[in-house]
Amino acid sequence: MNAPDFWNDLERSQKVNQEVKQLKNKVETWQKSQAKLEDTKVLIELGQEMEDASVVQEVLADVDQLEKDVERMRLAALLKGKYDANNAIISLHAGAGGTEAMDWASMLLRMYTRWCEDNGYEVRTLDFLPGEEAGVKSAALHIIGENAYGYLKAEKGVHRLVRISPFDSSGRRHTSFASLDVMPELEDDHTIEIRPDELKVDTYRSSGAGGQHVNKTESAIRITHLPTGIVVACQNERSQIQNRETAMKMLRAKLLELKEQEAQEKMNEMKGEMKKIEWGSQIRSYVFHPYNMVKDHRTNAETGNIQAVMDGDLDLFIHTYLQMLG
Repeated sequence: MNAPDFWNDLERSQKVNQEVKQLKNKVETWQKSQAKLEDTKVLIELGQEMEDASVVQEVLADVDQLEKDVERMRLAALLKGKYDANNAIISLHAGAGGTEAMDWASMLLRMYTRWCEDNGYEVRTLDFLPGEEAGVKSAALHIIGENAYGYLKAEKGVHRLVRISPFDSSGRRHTSFASLDVMPELEDDHTIEIRPDELKVDTYRSSGAGGQHVNKTESAIRITHLPTGIVVACQNERSQIQNRETAMKMLRAKLLELKEQEAQEKMNEMKGEMKKIEWGSQIRSYVFHPYNMVKDHRTNAETGNIQAVMDGDLDLFIHTYLQMLG
């Protein structure tokens, strides 16, 4: 067996195992919901027989949870993209505007971290560049869990904030921007060829936690892909080797995204539907003043409960986006 055949067979085997695991998880989720429904029915019957009104609140809580579970399963059925079931890598970047924009980026970072935690996803920081005075210039997170990319792809784009700036002593209203990039985590994808001579690798000292180790070793990695100018960085691990492996995964994901984007642009040119994407073309606005509202400009979904959104309640926007695609 030659090398290409070996890698192709290995890749097919990995995909089959991943699909089996995903199907098994779906069946187990359905079985748990079915068991919960039966338990709730029994609880209702017991409450009626005993004329015990104390079970009402428990029943209502069970029904509420069942509705959420069914909605989640229904939405999961909409995730039919090639990489929807994969883990995700998200990159957040502050826009122009100095401290105000970097503070907005840190608010979004907290929002997405809270959403991930509330939905049972593991979050690992891959890279973090703090602002000079406050906030964050850029950050990269590894989101681990089934369908992480499928859900979070709804958040890719430019996010706009309108508020009275806490950094403006005159109390003026400011508009700030931050962009979120979302990529699927890829296993070794041999359809994406990366030659060693196309890479510029720099090492530097981590700016994150790590105690004395951070001050003594240059374990952080920055890789520049010379043909495209794509730059990825990772400083999460103490080991330079581990950081390099993670950075290479990020690079593969970005190159795949670029490859698919170029293919889509060719299709759009053929259809005459080329759309220009600019920094000002935000997908969502978060307005703190003169009123409270978060509005998604793609789906027109909106809510006045802006604090809940900033605390990670993004289901309205993710769900409506997936329904629009589905």
